[in-house]
Amino acid sequence: MVYFPNVVSGTLLRISPKTEIYTHDLKEYNRAIELYKEKQYQSAQIIFKKVSEEKASDEVQSDCAYYIANCAIRLNQPNADLLMEKFVADYPTSSKHNQAYIEVAHYYFDEGKFPQALQWFEKVDESNLTAGERERFNFQKGYANFSGGKKKEATSYFNKVVNSKEYGSQAKYYLGYMSYEKDDYKVANEYFEQVEGEQKYKEKMSYYQADMNFKLGNFQKAIDLGTVAMAKSDAMEKSELNKIIGESYFNLKQYDQAIPYLKNYKGKKGKWSNTDHYLFGYSYYKQGDFENAINQFNKIINGNDGVAQNAYYHLGESYLKTDKKQQALNAFKNASEMEFDLKIQEDAFLNYAKLSYEIGNSYQTIPGVLSAFLEKYPNNPNKLEVENLLINSFITSKNYKGALELIEKNKNFSNKAAYQKVTFYRGLELYTDGDFTEAMKMFKKSIAEPRDPKFTARATFWKGETEYVLDNFAEAMLTFKQFAGFAEAKSTPEYKNINYNIGYAHFKLKEYEQVASYFQNHIDAVKEDKVRLNDSYLRMGDCYFVSAKYWPAMEAYNKAIELKGVDADYAAYQKALSYGFVNRNDKKIEDLNTFLKSYPKSQYRDDVLFELGNTYTNNNKSDLALKTYDQLINEYKNGSFLCESHIASGINLLQ
Repeated sequence: MVYFPNVVSGTLLRISPKTEIYTHDLKEYNRAIELYKEKQYQSAQIIFKKVSEEKASDEVQSDCAYYIANCAIRLNQPNADLLMEKFVADYPTSSKHNQAYIEVAHYYFDEGKFPQALQWFEKVDESNLTAGERERFNFQKGYANFSGGKKKEATSYFNKVVNSKEYGSQAKYYLGYMSYEKDDYKVANEYFEQVEGEQKYKEKMSYYQADMNFKLGNFQKAIDLGTVAMAKSDAMEKSELNKIIGESYFNLKQYDQAIPYLKNYKGKKGKWSNTDHYLFGYSYYKQGDFENAINQFNKIINGNDGVAQNAYYHLGESYLKTDKKQQALNAFKNASEMEFDLKIQEDAFLNYAKLSYEIGNSYQTIPGVLSAFLEKYPNNPNKLEVENLLINSFITSKNYKGALELIEKNKNFSNKAAYQKVTFYRGLELYTDGDFTEAMKMFKKSIAEPRDPKFTARATFWKGETEYVLDNFAEAMLTFKQFAGFAEAKSTPEYKNINYNIGYAHFKLKEYEQVASYFQNHIDAVKEDKVRLNDSYLRMGDCYFVSAKYWPAMEAYNKAIELKGVDADYAAYQKALSYGFVNRNDKKIEDLNTFLKSYPKSQYRDDVLFELGNTYTNNNKSDLALKTYDQLINEYKNGSFLCESHIASGINLLQ
């Protein structure tokens, strides 16, 4: 709303006449005084503090404390008023007590901070003021009361200066205004008639009625009176009348009518306030002109009030309407951090949280934003939607434990598909961490909510994996086969290894007849996984070997040897043994000797030497047998075949 500008005149601070302190030989102190006069309060305060700390005289200490507090007031430092109170308490004999109160009061008054000014006016001892000082005191205290709505107190102080040469006209003006507010038009006119001839009141008198009706909420009347007054007004008056008419249309929600008048307002001293930009921007916003709305809202700088919060909120909405989501996120963040309008704060936070999920957030984690919203606004009607976003963000960030805790804590949570997914991924985490019992619980929970066939299949596969590592091989085999029977199984990443897993389950159950076919199926289907391919050949070879199918076993071992993978030495050893079982001892001996050359550091080397010695013995090649046993004894002096090798050597010596 429009208010009368402060017509009070006067200097910011009245500096007392020079005293002996100004002639004191304190260069730094005098420098601080000069800085203070030049309104360089921060620098002055620093030097006053320095002088105060250098054990100056009591008088200098007192004056420093006085000026330090004064600087703090002017710099809006925390507890500045306490510094002034401390000055009074610490230096009870200082002559500056009353001067301190009155100067601080005048300072706040000239800054337009009337409630603070009034607090300090109340501390002043009026009896110690000169006549001139008392006039200024009475008028400013009256105006401070006036600005605070204390009309009775304001009237009392204004009446004390109605005959003052300096303040009389101003006092009459405000007395007239207060009379008008009380609908006492007779008294109001008496006062206004006494000041209407003065130039400095001309502006206010020309739009007075329009302005008063605006303030009283008579917006249409304010528009009508303002329109009439516009023709006989000067440029300054027209500016104010544009504001009155524009804001009246704004309050009547006739935003299209408000825009041209608001646009023609020139501002106070040529500068718009944050409120002016907000009203103009909001009018564009309501008209759907979001680009112009953004332009105006963005001119609200350094704002920390309800106007700024509203502006940030509607700036966010305007950015959303123009698909500028990152800018919208920043605007909603600012609005959500202000507490002037709690409803706007909550709604801004909701938009900030939802946008964070949608486009990401460089300020904090997305789960952090969503969780903070739910914690701050547990009863928000959008709670379920935000919880779903939080769960999805947990899944995206792979915080499945957090997602699961949130879901199971919320009894009303209805997104069963999300629950199935979360329990599955949490199961994988627990499986990877080696907590197989808890992992099994998660996979079972996931299977129990068969919302997504693909996740049902995957959870079944990993249930089988968990049963396998828990040595429940029969259950694992059945579970793996159940997985293979799902139509969706083929589209999962686990499917490529299903034959391999089933083969191993049969292998662990010693069902060798069935093992080879599953490993062969895996070999036929998967070529790129060299590790499992190699292992499949080895297990096929073993199954054929224990089933006395030595030629197929040798064929499988040969494939493993060709891959040159892990356990190639084992395959070579098993292949050599297989030749013995098909009465090809010459080939067995050849392969065992080849093994010793090809795998000099193999863990099976002592087995090979012992087997080679035995084969030589069985083929009546005692010399070669003795030589081989001796080699084994020399290489493995503490080996497991030591005793047997000595015995075998003895037997060969006797032959």
